[in-house]
Amino acid sequence: MDDAAEYQKLRRNMQVAQGTSEVHTGLQDGISTVVYTAEGEEVSVLGAIGRRTCITYPAPQKLTINCEAESESSGQRDQWSRGVEFLFSCIALSVGLGNVWRFPFIALENGGGAFLIPYVIVLLLIGRPVYYLEVIIGQFSSRGCIRAFDMAPIMRGIAYGQVYSTALATTYYACIMALTIRYLVASFSEVLPWTYCLVEWGKSCVATGVTAANDSSIVQGVSSAELFFTQTVLREPETLEDSGLGTPSWDLVLCLLATWVIIGTVLSKGIRSSGKASYFLALFPYVIMIVLFIRAVTLPGAWQGIVYFLKPQWSQLLNPHVWYAAITQMFFSLAICFGTLVMYASFNDFNKNVHKDVIIITTIDSLTSILAGCIIFGILGNLAFETNTEDISQVVKGGAGLAFISYPEAIAKFKYLPQLFAVLFFFMLLVLGIGSNIGMASAVVNVVKDRFTHLPHWLLALGTSIVGFLCGLVYMTPGGQFVLNLVDFYGCTFIALVLAIAELLAVGWIYGVKRICSDIEFMLNVKTGFYWRICWALVAPGLMFLVLVYMLFSYEPLTYRGVEYPADYYMAGWIIWGLGVLQLPFWALVTIFQQPGKTFGSKFRMAMQPTANWGPLQTQKFEAYILHRKREADFKSPRGGYLFDNIFG
Repeated sequence: MDDAAEYQKLRRNMQVAQGTSEVHTGLQDGISTVVYTAEGEEVSVLGAIGRRTCITYPAPQKLTINCEAESESSGQRDQWSRGVEFLFSCIALSVGLGNVWRFPFIALENGGGAFLIPYVIVLLLIGRPVYYLEVIIGQFSSRGCIRAFDMAPIMRGIAYGQVYSTALATTYYACIMALTIRYLVASFSEVLPWTYCLVEWGKSCVATGVTAANDSSIVQGVSSAELFFTQTVLREPETLEDSGLGTPSWDLVLCLLATWVIIGTVLSKGIRSSGKASYFLALFPYVIMIVLFIRAVTLPGAWQGIVYFLKPQWSQLLNPHVWYAAITQMFFSLAICFGTLVMYASFNDFNKNVHKDVIIITTIDSLTSILAGCIIFGILGNLAFETNTEDISQVVKGGAGLAFISYPEAIAKFKYLPQLFAVLFFFMLLVLGIGSNIGMASAVVNVVKDRFTHLPHWLLALGTSIVGFLCGLVYMTPGGQFVLNLVDFYGCTFIALVLAIAELLAVGWIYGVKRICSDIEFMLNVKTGFYWRICWALVAPGLMFLVLVYMLFSYEPLTYRGVEYPADYYMAGWIIWGLGVLQLPFWALVTIFQQPGKTFGSKFRMAMQPTANWGPLQTQKFEAYILHRKREADFKSPRGGYLFDNIFG
């Protein structure tokens, strides 16, 4: 039986069985659809996509709007060539630079091995539940992150803010990749350029490649690895007060261009090309990690470094900053609440059981962080041994300094093949960074693609690459790292945390945990346990809110290398933050006033309801979903009050 006959039969069966009334617009695409309230009252006419049949149920059933799509475009969306491509793409997205240089330093700073306890707890209470939730939303709706908020249109500004934040992160992530390429090229030199001093660096420079094992002068001066990074590569000023940002370095500009050429090429054919690249981007870094780990643990002093990294400082468990650090590290390590996971999952097969994938991805991400920490601190332990330094913290630099100062300095001490291990390390960083950046850039590209479906994907990839390259030029200036630090805090960390809380409230309480669980049962035919329900409704948003409160109360003016910014830069930072967060109230007001109700209250209530076409994108599954919702309304009565029913209903 063809689709049209199936559809007509479905409509007749529903009308006969349920005694419903219908209004069919019978109009062409883009014309309006009549919408009814829960009481069956006609309120106005809504713009809709495609021809629709709206079925109104009697008032006691409390189903506000249920519309069936006769044709919403083709009901098709690109899908991964193989299901495993989703798994590898998510691993490439989540396992990135944060695992290699942020986690080891954050763990060391917050109790060493004791940090792993709150980290695992946070993984179980926030990281894994939110990851699963976003994957479910994307797969169920087959929509990108913007259109996924058709479930709660009033909160659509969350998605716009997340895309804005992701776009900012994409630009500076590419800058870090440019630095990685710069070091990768330098690693092929006959003599590593950070192992010796240049005359212009002055007498305070200590050559890392020739320091004797019993010489402690490295503590008294500035290592050539640090001066190479700050003076040769970055040409970094002491402050921005006098010199300003400066002009871009031509060698870094070329490296940035190479970065965007790689990203644009991988994105050129959409998920067909990025899915194939995910095999390499997800797996190859582990080959290098294993080689580096074997080398690290065989170095003199390596085990002292690893013990220093893993040794618990139990007193730190009572420090609220440790829990704050664990939540923020988990948040950005897994890339949750940035719109990227929803986008990747939207290309899944509708019935794919993603629960196993989520467990695998979140576990691999955490184990990779620990493995990377052992590699980094094993090598830094060797550096401390070679320089006769008892306190390993003296040879550790945080953030980018860990990758571009501490590690190159340690490699300079290798007696055999230092160039080889430098090439391996920086190539690993490049692959990890490209994998994450492709995920973030894909989210931005697909938002535009969903809006302008007629544009070819290669053109969108090209446009994104050009805009990303031009925006990234500011990071290639001598003061670029000051800007990167500013954008990272105000444009990503601060924005993402606020929008993440809003997202969990929107999904958990406006759309409802109860309905999410019903959607999961329809899609995967599995019941959702209390663990997921409680985490989605209470634990995850509650803990994130506490982190935000702690962040606000402990806020101090942002600094870079202990140097404060000029007042204008702080103002720019708050403007960057405001542009992201204000997307929420702006789009909420736009959505409210677009509703057809006559009063603000009626408009507001309609803006809180899912749109008429919310549900599976495929027509047949959408029709089945309408029947599923009707059965839910008929046979599942509310249990207790709203709070109890939403979580346990």
